[in-house]
Amino acid sequence: MTLPRLSRRHLLAGAAIALTAIALPRRPGVGAPAAEVAPDGFRVLRAKPGTVALRGPKETPTPIWGYDGVVPGPTLRVKRGEEVRVRLVNELKQDTVIHWHGLRLPNAMDGVPHLTQMPVAPGKSFDYRFKAPDAGTFWYHTHERSSEQMGRGLYGVLIVEEPEPVAVDREVVLVIDDWRLSESGAIHESFGALMDAAHAGRLGQYITLNSNDTLDVPVKTNERLRLRLLNTANSRVFTVRFDRHQPRLMAVDGQPAEPSIAPNGRVLLGPGNRADLFLDATLAPGAHTAILVDDLRGGELEIGRLVYDKGAPVRPAPLADPQPLPANPLPERMDFAGALKVQVPLDGGMMSAMLMGMMRGGSEIPGYGIAPNQRIWALAGIASTGHDGPPLFKVARGRTVMLSFANRTAFAHAMHVHGHHFRLLDARDDGWKPYWLDTVMVNVRETQRIAFVADNPGKWMIHCHMIEHMATGMAAWFEVT
Repeated sequence: MTLPRLSRRHLLAGAAIALTAIALPRRPGVGAPAAEVAPDGFRVLRAKPGTVALRGPKETPTPIWGYDGVVPGPTLRVKRGEEVRVRLVNELKQDTVIHWHGLRLPNAMDGVPHLTQMPVAPGKSFDYRFKAPDAGTFWYHTHERSSEQMGRGLYGVLIVEEPEPVAVDREVVLVIDDWRLSESGAIHESFGALMDAAHAGRLGQYITLNSNDTLDVPVKTNERLRLRLLNTANSRVFTVRFDRHQPRLMAVDGQPAEPSIAPNGRVLLGPGNRADLFLDATLAPGAHTAILVDDLRGGELEIGRLVYDKGAPVRPAPLADPQPLPANPLPERMDFAGALKVQVPLDGGMMSAMLMGMMRGGSEIPGYGIAPNQRIWALAGIASTGHDGPPLFKVARGRTVMLSFANRTAFAHAMHVHGHHFRLLDARDDGWKPYWLDTVMVNVRETQRIAFVADNPGKWMIHCHMIEHMATGMAAWFEVT
C-alpha cells in the first residue's frame, strides 16, 4: 500500500509507511451543531455522512461519517448523577452502535454489538439511557466495523460535570486524531489492510486538533484553563507537549488524580486515553507558544498554539496550586488476598506463528488485506471478536480481579476494560499507582498488572484499543455474575 505524496508536509514515521501533516490556521472548537431534541426529551444523534475541511479552508473538504454529520460529534454534557438520554438514528448504509467509553453504566447500554445489544440497522434507531455516576472526561464512539467507522469519524465527547463548579477560568476540549487521506483529500479506502492489522494498526498522515489542521487557542495572562485532552486515533500513541508551560495533570481517563506537574510539559495518551490538565497561562500578553506532538522519529510537530491576548492580565499573579478534583464513588480498598488472578499473555502479529499459519493457509486477500473475521492476535490464547468464543473469566460481583497483561509481541497495545476502572499495581501486589484508568499502554515485552473490583454485573468486553488489533483477534469478554 502506497500513500500519495502531499505538499506542505511534515514527515512522520509509522509502521512500514511514511506519514505527513500540514499546518494552516483554521477555526477553533469541537463540532457543535444545533441540538436536536425529540419530544420525549432524548437528544437525537444521527450517524450520517458529512464533510470537514481537515486540510484547511483552502483545500477540498474531506467526506467523513459523523454524528450529526460532523467530527468530533456534538459535545454532550450532563452533571454527575444525571441521566444521559440519547437516541441513535442510523442514516448510514452499514449497521452501527454507540459505545460510551469509560462510563460505568448498565451492561445493556454499553454498545457492544452481539454482546450487549444487536447492531442498529440502516434506517433504524436505538435509545441509550443511563445515569452518569462519575464526573470526568469521557467519549462515545462506534463499536461496529470500528476500524472503518472510527477511521471515518464516528466519535464525540461526553463531559460529566462535577456537582459544583471547578475553580478554573475556562475549559477547552482538545481532540487529537490522525487521518489517512488520499491525494484528493478523501479518506483512504485501505481499511482491513494486513500491513496495518499485523503491525501497529492504521496510522494516518494528517494529525488534527478538533479536526483542524492547526488550532489557535486564545488565552489571557494569568488565566487558568482546564484542558480536556482525548486521543481518538485508531492506533496512534501521542505525546503532547505545551511549550514553555507546566500543566498539572488533574485526572486520567476521566477519574481524578493527585495533582502533579506533567514532566517537561509532556502528556502520553494511548488510543482511547484522556487527560484533564490545569494550565496556568504565565507568559506575557501578546505571546504565543506551540502545542506539539511527537513525530515518532525523535522530533515534534506543531498542531496548535496558545495565543495570548494583548490586553491586561486577568489577575496580578497566577492562582495558587489547585486542590484535587472531587473524588468519584470508586472503591477505596481491594481484597488482594481473595482476588481472582488471571494471566493474560498478548500474542500474535507480524512474524508470529498465528500470522504465518494464516498466510500458509491462503487466507490473505491478494492486494488488499485479510479475510473477514481473520484472527491474527490473541488474549490468553483466545482470538475473538470480543463477543464470540468462551469468556476470558467469570467472577462474582464484588470480588477483586487482578489481571497481568504480558506483551509477548513486537508492538505496543492499549488494553481497554469496559464497564470498570482499574488501578495499576506496584511490584508487590499490595499497592497501586495513585490514579485510575480504563485503558493502559502495554509496551513491547512489558508486563502491566491491574486490579479492579468487579462491581458492575453483565458481560463486558476487554480488548486492545489499537482498533485493527481488536478487529483481528485481540479481544475477549468476561462476565460479572
